[in-house]
Formats: sequence, C-alpha cells, structure tokens
Amino acid sequence: MITPILSRRDLLKTGGALVVGFAFDAALPRWTWAQTPAAGGHAGKPLDPSEVDSFLAIHPDGTVTLYSGKVDVGTGLRIAVAQMAAEELGIQAERITVVDGDTGVCPDQGGTGGSTGLTRGGVEVRQAAATARQALLALGATRLGRPAAELTIVDGEVRPLAGGAGVGVGTLIGDRRFSLKVDSKAPIREPARYGVVGKPLPRPDMPDKCTGHHVYVHDFTLPGMLHARVIRPAAIGAKLVSVDDSSVRGIPGVRVVRLENFLAVVASDEWAAVSAARALKATWTEWQGLQGSDGLERWTRAAALDRDQAVVNRGDALAALGGGAKRLSATYFWPFQSHASLGPSCAVADVRGDGSATIWSASQGTHGLRSNLSKVFGLSPDKVRVVFLDGSGSYGTNGGDHAAADAVLLSKTLGQPVRVQWMRQDETGWDPKGPQQLLDVQAALDANGRIVAWDTQMWLPAQAPGGRALLAADAAGLPQDHGQGAGLLTQNGDPPYQADNVRVLVHWVKDTPLQLSNLRAPGKVANVFAVESFTDELAAAARVDPVAFRLGRLTDQRAIDVLNRAAQTFGWQPRPSPSPQARQGRMLVGRGIAYVRYKQTENYVAMAMEVAVDPASGRIDVRRVACAHDCGLIVNPDALKNQIEGSIVQTISRTLHEEVTFDRSRVTSVDWASYPILRFPEAPQVDVVLIDRPDQPLLGAGEAATAPVAAALANAIFDATGVRLRTVPFTLQRMKAALSAGSTA
Repeated sequence: MITPILSRRDLLKTGGALVVGFAFDAALPRWTWAQTPAAGGHAGKPLDPSEVDSFLAIHPDGTVTLYSGKVDVGTGLRIAVAQMAAEELGIQAERITVVDGDTGVCPDQGGTGGSTGLTRGGVEVRQAAATARQALLALGATRLGRPAAELTIVDGEVRPLAGGAGVGVGTLIGDRRFSLKVDSKAPIREPARYGVVGKPLPRPDMPDKCTGHHVYVHDFTLPGMLHARVIRPAAIGAKLVSVDDSSVRGIPGVRVVRLENFLAVVASDEWAAVSAARALKATWTEWQGLQGSDGLERWTRAAALDRDQAVVNRGDALAALGGGAKRLSATYFWPFQSHASLGPSCAVADVRGDGSATIWSASQGTHGLRSNLSKVFGLSPDKVRVVFLDGSGSYGTNGGDHAAADAVLLSKTLGQPVRVQWMRQDETGWDPKGPQQLLDVQAALDANGRIVAWDTQMWLPAQAPGGRALLAADAAGLPQDHGQGAGLLTQNGDPPYQADNVRVLVHWVKDTPLQLSNLRAPGKVANVFAVESFTDELAAAARVDPVAFRLGRLTDQRAIDVLNRAAQTFGWQPRPSPSPQARQGRMLVGRGIAYVRYKQTENYVAMAMEVAVDPASGRIDVRRVACAHDCGLIVNPDALKNQIEGSIVQTISRTLHEEVTFDRSRVTSVDWASYPILRFPEAPQVDVVLIDRPDQPLLGAGEAATAPVAAALANAIFDATGVRLRTVPFTLQRMKAALSAGSTA
C-alpha cells in the first residue's frame, strides 16, 4: 500500500472547516505603549543618563512618556517601569507611555540581561522620577503660594496635604524640560505609602498581542523594502567557490548578491526570495575543523587551557578532604544549547546614501548593537539608530544581532531598505550557543555530617574582550573584533551551605568549537545543577532528609524561609532519599529539592519537584513543581509569577531535551526533530509562592528561578529510581542506560 504524501495546502483543500469569530478587544484595558518605527530621533532630546529629561517627559495633558534603555523581551518590564515611575510622580500608571530600546531617544543603560532590567533600568528611571517629583512640588509651591513641604502629588495634580484646589503637573511643566541632573539623594516613597508598586497591573502589550495588532519585528515593513534570504555554507568554515544563478532567473524580481563568501538573494516578494534561496546553486569548499559533539566531555577535559583561576579559596580544601570521615566525588556535564527561539531571527535595515542608518531589531542590547554595527560597517555612530521591536524571545543573544548585520550589509550594498528573515535551519544552526560546562565536585563530611571540605573544578570556555564576530562581516571579509563572551559563568560554583574549607578552581579552555553567547542564567544553571545535585548526594550518604540537610547548614533567615515555604507548599514529607516506596503501578515516583541564592548575592529560590519515571521506556514526566521565590521588593506580582513560571518550564525543556549536536563540519541539530523542546503535554503543574519584602531592595527575577530546576529534577529522579543522572539532557536513552547499569549516567 502506498500512502499519499499531502501538503498542508492539499490537506486543507480536502477537508472541511469551522471558522469561529470572536472579539474581546474592547473589553481589555487599553494601555498606552509606544513603538517608534520612524527614522530619526526626537531632535535635541538629551540622552545623558545623568539628566532627568533623558528618562521622562510630562506633557500638557498630564500624560508621561518614559524612555528606557532596557527593553521588554516578554518580561513585563514596561509595566513594571511604569509602576515605579508612577509611584514617584503621583500619576496613574495607565497615563504613562514607555519607549524602550530606541537609541535615538533612550539613554544607554546597558544591555538587558543578568536580571538588570529593573535593578538598574527601573531604579534609574525611578530616581529620575523622584527628582522630577521634587521639582514639581517646588513649581507647585510657587503656583499655589504654599511651602513644598505642605504639598503632595495625587492623580497628576500637586495638591495641599490639608486639602483644597491643586494644579495639574501638565500645567506646571507640560513639554518643557526639567533641565536637572538626576539627584541620587532625592527621596523615594516609603513602602507604607505605596499605591502602585506591588499591584498586579496588566501588561500594556497584551491587548494588541491577544488581538493580533501587535507589531513584532517580523511584521515591520517600509516602503520600497526588499526581502532577503542569506544562503549559508554547508560547513562552518567553508569558502564560496562559484554561484550558478540560472535556476533563479525565472523567478520575478530576484537579485543575487555576492560579497566574497557572503551570498544572499533579495526580492520585493518574500516568497520569491525563499524560492530563490532554495533553488540557487552554490559550490563551497570542504571544511572539517570541528571535533564533533560525540565525546565533547572528554575533549573539554583534555583541551588546551588559557589559564587557571581560583574564584573561591577559603581554608585548605584539598588538605581537609583527606581528613573527612566520608568522602564523595562526582562529575557533571552540561552541553551546548541553543536559544531555540520559536520564531527565527529577523531585522530590517535602511542605510541611506548620506551614511545614516536605521535598524529595527529585537536585540537585547540596542546601544551595543549600534556601536558594533557602526564600527564593522564603517558608519558614524551618531548617524545610526537602532529601534527595538519585539521578537519571538531570546533570553540572551540569539541570532538577532547576526540578522541585523545581514540586513545592514545588504541595505548598504543595494541602497534600499532590506528585511532579513532567517529560516529555522539558520536560527538553530547558526545562532551563538550557550557553552558546554564540565564540573568535578568532591567533598568530605565528618562523623557528625558537617561539611569539612568542598572542592569544585570547572572547565569553562575562556572569555575574550571585543564584540561578537558578525557572520555577515566575516563572510564579506570585513575586519572586526573576534571577541567571545558567554556571561558570568563562574558564579554559584561554591555551596551556599556552611563548609569549613572551600575551593572553586576554573580551568579556562582556550578554544571552543562553536560561537558562544549568554543563554539564560549563563553558567549558573549548570553550576547549581552540580552543586545542588552533589548536596543531595551528601544528604543521601548521611541518610538525612534533603530539606533537613540543607536547613541544618544555613543561617540566613531568608534562605531558611524559602526552603520551608517551598517544602510546605509541596507537601514535603521528611525522609532520606531514595524513596522506599517509589513504585506506583508501572511508574517510579519521587521528589527532589534544590535551593539557590542567585549569584550568591541576589534572589533566594527554593524548588521542590515531583517526577514519575517509566523504567520500560526511560520517559521522565515532571508532574508538579513548587517554587518559593524571594527577590526583595515586588513591583508587579503577576509579571513576576510569569517570569518564574517561564524560567521553570524553559529549564525543564533544557534539562530533558536540549543539546546542540555537531559533526566535523557543522551543527546537525537544526530543526525541532533534531533539537526537540518541551511540548505542551509535558508542562507540569507549577505553584509559585512569592515572598514580598518591600523594605528590601528589589532584585531582578529574569533568571534566578532557572538555576535550581535541573538539580531539583535530577534529585527527584534519584529519589524515584536510586540512580543519578549527571549529564544533561536527561534523554530516554540516558535514563534507560542508567537504570540498566543501576548507577549513574
């Protein structure tokens, strides 16, 4: 029997359809939020972060525009920043418009990463708003003939505290500049007086996203814009030998662009560009400069080193290891991983003949991108503007900056606006990757179970200063920096628990097979996986309940609180692991716990997890997760919960499924079959408990809940099966092999 192969279009033609229409746009709260697609900035607007006017403008009608150098990549930053400013200005958050990541109008506050969106970005905006508040009270005092100390700002009006007529802030300052430096000592409101901060206000971008009106960078168009596809070589280091364009001559409006080893097709119609990219015949040289992902752990350990660095060295861990009553050691490995954005990267560039350029990008660091593009393509930075538009998710630097470089190179060459849309194989094959990490951990316990020695050794890729090399510039033969960065990889490599002697030694590996990038919780997710898994191994060796083992070695009350809250929410029953009653029908069921104080200075997160393992297939089901989270002051609890839930689900995906594979020539995990991610039926029940501490500084929450996920999952698997998984991802094959061996994998 021959099974016919149907296209999606043929299938739709043969089937029936039920179309249901509905509209709820009018029922949703309408918030103002600015996307700024026009080229050019606001003439004369200051961009100096020391100036109040760089961050905000108050208009005659009493509305406010905020300018944030940090961008909202789905984190809810826009509403949180609006709430922080509204609290200081005495203005409803609904009357605040946020412009983010537009280098033409927004001050440079650094890239959006490391959970700094609010801890730096929001705090700086808030301090500017507090400075503006003092100025408005002074203006109101003059207008009302009362001392400023007798006035307040409520609902956009400066009013007497004792009651009586006030004057609108728009009347006092409307569209005029404050011309003030940000006063770092300007008082901010006390927590007891908060009226906006801490409230679950809705995100301003959601109505348009829910109704299909939101403009993502993929949707953005310009008059006269060309669509482009870049043709990548079959091997990473291959050179372009020849191009035969005879197969694309019949496709209307297609042009082939070759600049040394850079090859692309452009057309006014996007499908024509896609068709031409598929049809174009190009010959490339052979290249086999990679060692391949098979045996990557062994390669990493044996690779040439740049240097060694002791990042923690307290006491004499090596000497103390020999004096313990019980000594354990283990090795953990984290693979290369992709950002795996659901939509491939996209950018639009319009480079004019006068040397000016505007680029629309979903970059998390628009100011840094502007600097790099200007330098590489010979453009004057003061004539280049990068405008942030939402993309399809990044959580680090995915292929977006490369797509922007593609667009700039093509627009500069052709003299027209160009939109570059990567394909799925481009995104997963060519985006810079989160790096592999190898960790050896050993520790010793005394007769009373005290940790007398702890030693962590890491093999990490060396960092190099300079901008990340852009694919388009490399292919076109343009000189550029070849920096290499993947974030702060060494943090959380030491235990957060009391230990007499601790050493964390980093072996910086000189070379790396693939281009690197910061991927959500860079370094920390692998380090906490090792530290918290190994802590569980110590608890099991001591025959102590995993929660009790941790609590007995903590003195920080906030740490104790999150562990207790997570355990309570989960319904934790104290006992040592592994479980004596794991079997439930054909499944083995267990629970695990993990804790982190992120970067050893920031958020406190504890996470309990229940998993079920099918020993026949090796399938691992994460059934439920309980997370307690303390990030100090909470600005918007709904947005915070969304971030925590997203961190958990994404990292479950990274732990169970995700691994970049490559052979001697190229990345081979280039689609959703070869690079699978978590599917909707696999998503667990997630319960999040927020611990609000309004008297404490706010801490970023974009990454912290990511860090303990893999360890909690691995510890739950051990509780269910009695075997340890120390290499990510926890695939079916790896789980079955571990069960067969009855030990570890």
